[in-house]
Amino acid sequence: MMESQQEPKVTIPPLIPLEYSNRVMLKTILECGDDQIGLFGKTVVVGGWVKSSKEVKREPVAAALKPPTAAEAFPPSPGPKELSCVEVVQSRIPFFKKIIRVFGVSSDSYPGVQEKFEPVPKPPPPPPPSKFFLQINDGSSISSLMVVIDSAVVPVYAGHVLPTGTCILAQGVLEKSSSHGKQTIELKVEKILHIGTVEPDTYPLSRKRLPLDSLRDYPHIRPRTTTVASITRIRDTLDFAAHTFFHNHGFLHVQVPIITTIDSEGFSEKFQVTTSNKWGLGSGSDADVRHETVKAEQHIEARDKSKLGTGVKPEVKEDFFGRQSYLSVSGRLHLESYACALGNVYSFGPRFRAEKTGSIKQVAEMWVVEVEIAFSQLEDSMKCAEDCFKFLCKWILDHCPQDMKFVTKRIDKTIVHRLEYMMSISYERISYREAVDILRKVTDKTFETKLRWGVPLTAEHLSYLADDHYKRPVIIYDYPKAVKPFYVRLNDDGKTVAAFDMVVPKMGTVITGSQSEERLDMLSARMKEFDLSRDQYEWYQDLRKHGTVKHSGFRLGFDLMVLLMTGLTDVRDVVPFPRTHGKANN
Repeated sequence: MMESQQEPKVTIPPLIPLEYSNRVMLKTILECGDDQIGLFGKTVVVGGWVKSSKEVKREPVAAALKPPTAAEAFPPSPGPKELSCVEVVQSRIPFFKKIIRVFGVSSDSYPGVQEKFEPVPKPPPPPPPSKFFLQINDGSSISSLMVVIDSAVVPVYAGHVLPTGTCILAQGVLEKSSSHGKQTIELKVEKILHIGTVEPDTYPLSRKRLPLDSLRDYPHIRPRTTTVASITRIRDTLDFAAHTFFHNHGFLHVQVPIITTIDSEGFSEKFQVTTSNKWGLGSGSDADVRHETVKAEQHIEARDKSKLGTGVKPEVKEDFFGRQSYLSVSGRLHLESYACALGNVYSFGPRFRAEKTGSIKQVAEMWVVEVEIAFSQLEDSMKCAEDCFKFLCKWILDHCPQDMKFVTKRIDKTIVHRLEYMMSISYERISYREAVDILRKVTDKTFETKLRWGVPLTAEHLSYLADDHYKRPVIIYDYPKAVKPFYVRLNDDGKTVAAFDMVVPKMGTVITGSQSEERLDMLSARMKEFDLSRDQYEWYQDLRKHGTVKHSGFRLGFDLMVLLMTGLTDVRDVVPFPRTHGKANN
């Protein structure tokens, strides 16, 4: 006896509205795979922005299907035309006017006589019924949802019917797609709850596929493009991944100040923070208004003898902080104080450099992850940096499959393969001296910058080591002391310091790190070499006086990691609102 075959069970994915906006994210509809069939017949509310629209006109159904009447099928032969009562009365109006004039009354006294019998104009015929097919996207997914709206439901304005860029909130029923495209599901709209109109003539995205460099002029609009939306989702996932890695390894998140009075690097041009009116602020009608602003002011290196370096305080007593203050270039010095009390700590935030550079990998405001590990040395930080880097690569591949598929198709066909490769291999570790020896032996390439021991390795040198020589990430350590900040621990040779850079193929330096100098006498000597004010760094020296400990850490360029994950080349395309020299529009 044959067993009866049971029909496969249909899984119905949950369509839970968002708690704070009472709508269903399109991602839950579009990315549920074969389970979409279980959504047919569900009533949902969705919202989004129109990516494309199309109108399809059709014949009225009633007119097309109504059978002809007998009179229409067999029209009568022409005969004398019968007049209606209105037409009979209208034909007698001249006769009535004559009678009125006989009695000496003007017909103007009875305007209603004329108006009453004038034929009533017929209303214009309604427009032919049509359907509108809209692709809408709410930013939760690469894909867009097809929304079908009957002309009786959708309003028409300015000669356009929901053009590209319009925001809509609609209620409808999910149905099997009537088109033969890639989508298997669509929404038949029953009610439109909101419409945010758009000016098609001035909307920047009315033109299709603007290049990324043109989109930079519209940072407030460009998130609506598929590419920038995808980059933003990858950035968000990478943000979460970074916090996850450090929380999983027992690190505490510490917020360090953005405004500081110290120069932790000594090599960078800084933004000065001031409330002073000497810059021409608060003039005219606003003379009595106290302005607070951040003024970019180029500063000489801290090692040069300056007022700051020699301890001579500038005339800033009337300023808000009473001394020169800057936007932070690095937060590692402040982070050290918490590492020397809580163990392993990290910070995540913006850092600022006032460098008038044309580099495509540098903007004035960049986000970084900074890490400090107590009871650790340089080797420990290098291992932590490598583990963190591999973790971030894996997390993106595991949690952004649709976005990475899009990036592979549109931007870089090799990006997924490269990330998988960097996850699975060990990284090359070489000293600065070994790197110089390798580069000196290169015969098939000429470097623009002449190489000699004791000078910084340029991007060209680093690219050759990672892309051409090793073809994998390279960690270079033990740099000459002259090219690294004052707080980096001096090695036993007295010439090099315990610092490292992680260089990645096709990207360059993504992570820089070091072991900090825990010996008070050594730190004091290094500060003297840099001509740094002892008073200004007294709090930093206190960490060596009271319970000093060996500690190390690193700094990961978060924006550069996003650049690496997306296969792009210009950091301005992955920073939501990039600030560059001469340009900070919004």
